[in-house]
Amino acid sequence: MTEQYTPPTVWTMDNENGGKWASINRPDSGARHQQALPQGQHPLQLHSLATPNGQKVTILLEELLAAGVSQAEYDAYIINIGEGEQFSSGFVAINPNSKIPALLDNSGDKPIRVFESGNILLYLAEKFGHFIPTDLAAKTEMMNWLFWLQGSAPYLGGGFGHFYAYAPEKFEYPINRFTMEAKRQLDVLDKQLAQHEFIAGDEYTIADMAIWPWYGNLVLGHLYNAATFLDVASYKHVVRWANTIANRPAVQRGQVVNRSWGEEWEQVPNRHSAKDIDVVLEKAKK
Repeated sequence: MTEQYTPPTVWTMDNENGGKWASINRPDSGARHQQALPQGQHPLQLHSLATPNGQKVTILLEELLAAGVSQAEYDAYIINIGEGEQFSSGFVAINPNSKIPALLDNSGDKPIRVFESGNILLYLAEKFGHFIPTDLAAKTEMMNWLFWLQGSAPYLGGGFGHFYAYAPEKFEYPINRFTMEAKRQLDVLDKQLAQHEFIAGDEYTIADMAIWPWYGNLVLGHLYNAATFLDVASYKHVVRWANTIANRPAVQRGQVVNRSWGEEWEQVPNRHSAKDIDVVLEKAKK
């Protein structure tokens, strides 16, 4: 145990102990610099990064295109959150919370801004009529799991992921606390997937697209390098589902959009047409 921390009467920010993101994180909101966002040719303009939350949206867009929805063509511009690009005046105008992803739809009489990844999934699924059930009971079950993800992922990302992978020091108490919760969530998913092919039943929906970038990537070893630590192999139904989703071509395409790290064939920082992805995926085959 380290020396016990006694909270001050009034909290003030400590930039020296904030870890990797100390220079970015602040307790205030709003634009920090003036900068317009780039504008592409398609009505759908996405500004994002290939984190799990960002992957949700690009996977859906690629699934829509694979389903023949040509109106889902989009421009995707990378937002480098480590450099504070999410605090530009242009980005804040779309998302006042300065979090990726953020979408601007220019297809109507006036632009529609859409922020929060779960809301973007709902917006696009309803707009184009794909990957969302029309039956009330089935749609409600899908929404149960979509909202489950939106409430659970912060424990996995901001909780477990932060203290296990990103905190400047390893602390036993928070790692144990959030590991227990991460494993409980995996158990919830495992029990559900023992009964169903996909998260909300036998139909592939935006609930799968929302959950897979977090929990699918986790059990496949692509998130936090924690697969062994969490004994993910014991969640055999989650592993089965994760591999099923990972093998979908549109998922493979969506994963690489707005990505600027890893192997060369994994990187499509900005996407304006299918060819941008085709070029890098061809490299992966060689």
